[in-house]
Amino acid sequence: MPELHRFHLAMPVHDLAAARSFYGELLGCPEGRASDHWVDFDLFGHQFVAHLSETATERTTNNVDGDAVPVPHFGVLLSPDAWQSLAERLLAAGTEFVIEPHTRFAGEVGEQSTMFLLDRSGNALEFKSFADDSLVFAN
Repeated sequence: MPELHRFHLAMPVHDLAAARSFYGELLGCPEGRASDHWVDFDLFGHQFVAHLSETATERTTNNVDGDAVPVPHFGVLLSPDAWQSLAERLLAAGTEFVIEPHTRFAGEVGEQSTMFLLDRSGNALEFKSFADDSLVFAN
């Protein structure tokens, strides 16, 4: 597998305190640098920046294995243990999911655990874990 590089993603949020609550407290992402208009978070090893903005993103859905997947969305591929731990933490917190934690493509190439939720500004996130990580890009 080639060396994986961390990504940097900047997304609009309507309220930095709500972003800190969601990313920092609920998801457990350590906070990095910040200003009055943006906050950096360590999103599972990637740099996620919440930028204060009034801009809303129009969303649609796409059918994937029977689920109405929100588009656009962003997310992180986790190890099975990290995914299970996050799913349990979110369920225990009473998180409202767009798509509940479950297994998609069971028994097929690309079998994966997945869940979708919205941050406090309506940005859609997916967290998933592949049963066999070497099949992430398999067809």
